[in-house]
Amino acid sequence: MTVRLNIGAAALLLAAGAWLLSGCQLGQLIGGAAQNAEYQKLIEVLPKYEGLDNQMVAVVVVADLATLYEHPDLVRAVTGGVTLRIGKDVPGVKIVHPDAIVEWQYRTPQWDALPFGDLTEKLNVDRVVYVDIYEYRLHPPGNSWLWEGVCAANVGVIERDGIDPDVFADSFNVTAEFPRITGVTREAADASRIERGLLTEFTKHVAWLFYTHEEPKYPDKYRPELEAGS
Repeated sequence: MTVRLNIGAAALLLAAGAWLLSGCQLGQLIGGAAQNAEYQKLIEVLPKYEGLDNQMVAVVVVADLATLYEHPDLVRAVTGGVTLRIGKDVPGVKIVHPDAIVEWQYRTPQWDALPFGDLTEKLNVDRVVYVDIYEYRLHPPGNSWLWEGVCAANVGVIERDGIDPDVFADSFNVTAEFPRITGVTREAADASRIERGLLTEFTKHVAWLFYTHEEPKYPDKYRPELEAGS
């Protein structure tokens, strides 16, 4: 468990203002600082699936035609983001370049109708991380004036050497939302900023399934800007 908060700066602020405060007020200030430090704690989280270690892996992403029509770069962006994170942080992994996977999808008609086991054979890999996006939107339904990004997918792992390669060896549901606060209007942010933030959150949470990492102990209270500025 790690706390990434500038404790020294906080202590100086407390000392500088302490003489202005009554005992009760000072106690409340110290209590508030301690609570904020608690909200900034990060906890170590183990992977939910460790079978990518030291394996040759491909990340394959699929979405429905309506979603792809509105967001034609979605598959390439998610494939690239998840591949990059897995390749950097999973021990000993070898991973197929995302461009090679996307190009294979485009030039292989009805690839998504293949049995799962055939995917590992066609791509010549030990594992396939299969990301099936079933929801992707930037606005709440029926309201194009607010930003409320959601990306949700079923994530399955196909094992070439598994008991049944045509069935997921393990599967998970991943949902990401951006921005974290409600009521953000089109005047406050543009579509590219919202989409970048949403894809960053989504690819991070998909990749986190496969390696040890740190997550905020209190996701709803955590303030990443304090970490960045410490």
